[in-house]
Amino acid sequence: MTVEEALAALRAEADPARAAEMAAYHKADREYLGLSNAVTGALATEWRKAAADQAALVALAQGLWESDIFEARIAAGKLFVQARMRPDDRLAWDWIVSVVPQFDSWAIADAVAQGGQKRVVQVPERLDVLEGWTSSDHLWTRRAAFVFALPFCKARHPDAVEAAARVRVLGWAERLADDPEWFIQKAIAWWMRDLSKRDPDAVRGWLDAHGARLKPFARKEAARQLP
Repeated sequence: MTVEEALAALRAEADPARAAEMAAYHKADREYLGLSNAVTGALATEWRKAAADQAALVALAQGLWESDIFEARIAAGKLFVQARMRPDDRLAWDWIVSVVPQFDSWAIADAVAQGGQKRVVQVPERLDVLEGWTSSDHLWTRRAAFVFALPFCKARHPDAVEAAARVRVLGWAERLADDPEWFIQKAIAWWMRDLSKRDPDAVRGWLDAHGARLKPFARKEAARQLP
């Protein structure tokens, strides 16, 4: 699958009316095709399965990304969602890290995060990279640290690696609890809400100690799933 063929496949599904609505909603100055997440996801899955190797997948992702078409960037992020990549996922991870500083949309950021989450789970030491992101001047990079770390909220009985990751991310949340950016407040609340489904005591304790520093909407959202 060449980049040109992939872009042609995306354009073949274009919905101009929906594209206009998406452009008005997302506001970022780029081309929109009006595709649903289901369509971009299905195409990305097809291309991923057909790729000769990881290098070819990364080359396709880069070409899609450079087009700056909204749906092409969404599809690029979804090319790396498999749980394990063999023999390793270094090329995929390096590409994902390279585009994080270019995030300017929550939708694109979350599409890339779908693969980023898998890559962090595959190599948990990559939490070191995420921790560095929490000090970034770039809003979307700070937010990505929490979104990429969401899988560590999922286990009801976490192993040692998962438990340590939770403690670490709670520390990031403590440091950024005063961050005035809405998307950072929302990301912290999202992480807390997901963790509360599996470890409500940890979230309740964090909120008791630091919750007053969050914006009211974030504090409410963080506690929404608590018993």
